[in-house]
Amino acid sequence: MTLTSPGGTVLSVVIGSRAYGLETEESDVDRRGVFVTPTPMFWRLDKPPDHVEGPLPEQFSWEVERFCVLALEGNPVVLECLWSPLVDLATPVGERLLAMRRAFLSGKAERAFAGSAARQFRRLGPEDPPRAGGDVRRWKMAMHMIRLLLSAVHLARHGEPLIDVRAHRDRLLAVRRGETSWPGVLEWRGRLLAELDDRAGGALPARPDRAAVEEFLIDVRRRAL
Repeated sequence: MTLTSPGGTVLSVVIGSRAYGLETEESDVDRRGVFVTPTPMFWRLDKPPDHVEGPLPEQFSWEVERFCVLALEGNPVVLECLWSPLVDLATPVGERLLAMRRAFLSGKAERAFAGSAARQFRRLGPEDPPRAGGDVRRWKMAMHMIRLLLSAVHLARHGEPLIDVRAHRDRLLAVRRGETSWPGVLEWRGRLLAELDDRAGGALPARPDRAAVEEFLIDVRRRAL
């Protein structure tokens, strides 16, 4: 398989249901990647793109600087790329990025995962809960809300996000199929929120190691001259 991007892919991983251990026969292969743009391209008035789509279906890649900025902010999708167990490609630069992944973590990451779960909950419209066995899209959203909270709790406990949720696969897929009652979903959500409140920030530094990330980025730019 050949992966292309404006400056060459340095990291390509599979995320989504296949990385989570929640895949079914219908699941897509969601790929995310990081590419490095040749440094002289930034000297032009028209700047190079900070992300690209493709060339494969369900593939999206960030330029390395944009990726680092999002990771420092605790963006859940970006951080999941750094912990995905399914790595398609990692050049020496990509391997360096994976090796320093903890430099991106801070309490901000925990809040970002919890915040994403809260947004999913609001989008669900809890005042009008999904119908048992119906509303496929909303039940899938409910499953991912719980998955994000599981990852936030894991961050608080162990200092890294939880990607592989196969230990919870049966319960999560039951939510996705609409086989779990809405009160049951709310009870699970409530327990995870309570645990998150008890453990908030316990295993994470207050701030990410921005200096280490910047040193890495500067070195990448120099090598791309």
